[in-house]
Amino acid sequence: MSQKSISEILVDTLQAAGVKRVFGLVGDSLNGITDAIRTREGIEFVQVRHEEAGAFAAGAEAFLTGGLAVCAGSCGPGNTHLLNGLFDCHRSRVPVLAIAAQIPSAEIGSGYFQETHPERIFRECSHYCEVIAGPDQAVRVIESAIQAALGLGGVGVVVIPGDVAHLKAEAPAPRLPSLGHESALRPAETQLARAAQLLDECEKVTILAGIGCAGSHAELLQIAGALQAPVVHALRGKECVEPNNPFDVGLTGLLGMPAGYHALMEADGILMLGTDFPYRQFFPDDARVVQVDTRPLHLGRRTRVEVGLHGSVGETVRQLLPLLRARSSDAHLKAARQRHQQDEQHLAELATGEAGDTSLHPQYVARLLDELAADDAIFTCDVGTPTIWAARYLHMNGRRRLLGSFVHGSMAGALSQAIGAALAFPGRQVVALCGDGGFTMLLSELMTLRQLKVPVKVIIFNNSAYGFVELEMKAAGTLEYGTSMDNPDFGRLAEAAGIKGLRVSDPAQLENALREALAHDGPVIVDAVVKRQELSMPPSIDAAQAEGFGLYALKALMNGRGSELLEMAKTNLGR
Repeated sequence: MSQKSISEILVDTLQAAGVKRVFGLVGDSLNGITDAIRTREGIEFVQVRHEEAGAFAAGAEAFLTGGLAVCAGSCGPGNTHLLNGLFDCHRSRVPVLAIAAQIPSAEIGSGYFQETHPERIFRECSHYCEVIAGPDQAVRVIESAIQAALGLGGVGVVVIPGDVAHLKAEAPAPRLPSLGHESALRPAETQLARAAQLLDECEKVTILAGIGCAGSHAELLQIAGALQAPVVHALRGKECVEPNNPFDVGLTGLLGMPAGYHALMEADGILMLGTDFPYRQFFPDDARVVQVDTRPLHLGRRTRVEVGLHGSVGETVRQLLPLLRARSSDAHLKAARQRHQQDEQHLAELATGEAGDTSLHPQYVARLLDELAADDAIFTCDVGTPTIWAARYLHMNGRRRLLGSFVHGSMAGALSQAIGAALAFPGRQVVALCGDGGFTMLLSELMTLRQLKVPVKVIIFNNSAYGFVELEMKAAGTLEYGTSMDNPDFGRLAEAAGIKGLRVSDPAQLENALREALAHDGPVIVDAVVKRQELSMPPSIDAAQAEGFGLYALKALMNGRGSELLEMAKTNLGR
């Protein structure tokens, strides 16, 4: 058996796992690894300007391809910068390997320059995190980290001191049994029978479907038809639940609309399929619940579950369908679908604007993007209001993809995720819906976009504010504070960076600007200057929120901000 450096063994194993790129920022503690990548064909080191962006980009690639993606950081600050992006990857359950370089092994524990302890730091955002302290550990640690990322879905971390990366070790052929391995889980027969009996005893059943329905669209439609049940989707389930689904009645939760909200709240039975929807206040108090999930710890952790089915959605539904009785009444489904049609009409009205209104509404930006973007476009979106507009206005068709920091909820992910998506799918149209806050938080990645020249189209919803935070403050009865942003002309900023830039504030010019951006053969920044006072209300306002808005109104008037309050009322209540 031949000997190779640990860096070479690492790269061999990455290539055996199908890895084509490693996102990161170079540093001397990574020299052994980056030099091994430099000499290989079929794998490259993709330079970003901030390691957090590298982790977001790797996460996007892993989400879209289902395969292993990799990011790397040099010792100390280099790999601690990965932390936020890795939390997003891990909580989204996408397979990512993080390479965390370490200071020289002889100096560990001495308070050496840039010393940290990655094996401690990354524990909370990984399934596996170990140090390669010597050559004999290398193969086992590298393969174990990759196995954990692929097999469990999430992050594996390998910590390698810079000097150890150059040492030689025995180099067997890589073995990764988890690679390409998928298994269907089937619940126990007794639990399936209990679930069928419960659903049969309920008159109005609603399905709450999430990302666990990916690959099981046909089964979802079959059970919705059998139960005559409206299907409410969680945000992460939008791209796999919404397409060609006559039972779908939209989202619930903070981003949802009335149809989805009422379909759940008026149900006496709920079937949860592959979702860990987190907002307990959007579940009814007295409905009977059946939940299907591949993770047994998730059964019943959001609402009281009467029957928990530990299984994959497709296999579980196939076993459950023959046990259900035929239904004759579709009244619950019809009522939900009628509400959904009203919601769609209302959203279309909000995205059109009123006669004589020359301000640019963010809903109109999102609606036009939906109409003009390619049928197989990949959309990324920042948290906050860009996620709301994406959730409500982008329509999934089975070919489009949508991703964001939907579980971890981090700002600044959309541009970096779009870069990762564009590199993984060079022939696809990639559109990033960015908030002005998210875009400027990792503004460094404008330079990555310039350097890589990937044709990402960046649409900035520029309302000069942390808009969703302002809404939260108003709902709590607090005057907004610390939310204003003094933004530049992002179009001119892009041009100064050597990227095509456009700025639009007139709705009459928006369509031409978006068409021009989407047709351009390189990266584009579109600075869409949208209305700031645009409320994005949840489907139901509770008493505390109503009281909060009342307190906000009183405080605004007492602080001489009545004109702002009047403008907000005209914008939202009158529409």
